[in-house]
Amino acid sequence: MNNTEDTLLVTIHKAKMGNQMAFSKLLDTFWNDVYGFQLKRTENENDAEDITIQTFSKAFDKIDTYDESYKFKTWLITISKNIHVDLVRKRKRNVLESGSNNDAISKVLDDAPTAEDNLIIEQNLATLLQNIKKLKPHYQEVINLRYFHELSYAAIATELNEPINNIKVKLLRAKKLLAEIIKKKK
Repeated sequence: MNNTEDTLLVTIHKAKMGNQMAFSKLLDTFWNDVYGFQLKRTENENDAEDITIQTFSKAFDKIDTYDESYKFKTWLITISKNIHVDLVRKRKRNVLESGSNNDAISKVLDDAPTAEDNLIIEQNLATLLQNIKKLKPHYQEVINLRYFHELSYAAIATELNEPINNIKVKLLRAKKLLAEIIKKKK
């Protein structure tokens, strides 16, 4: 086992223990792999991004079930592929019937501010708003609801009619992208 694999296993172990920085590192490390895989499959940026968000949401939810005898990337890609298959089936079913399912929102405690949160808070409001406008609209929306309307994850999930884990991953990704924009300007 090489040093990179050892480091990855340590990060996965930390994530299994609930370490938010470890989740963030895994997201950063594997986002492009999963997104690129889905972009080739779906040929649609929005679908690829939505499926990628759902993939990380599901993976982080089920990280305790990850078997270290398999590559982590392969595990993520498999989850991603299954979500895409489910999406295709759901779309076919929705064409045939016109019903809607409402997901129940579970009550989850909000996390303490991360390094990205602190970086965002430190910024001048006018500059921050300009930087937020550079994000895609759905990222702008979650940032706005979380930091300007001060809604909890559960409240945002209810507002956007999305599962709470999707909101968490979407917000995490939005904060990462916003932090990158801010760092480039410094």
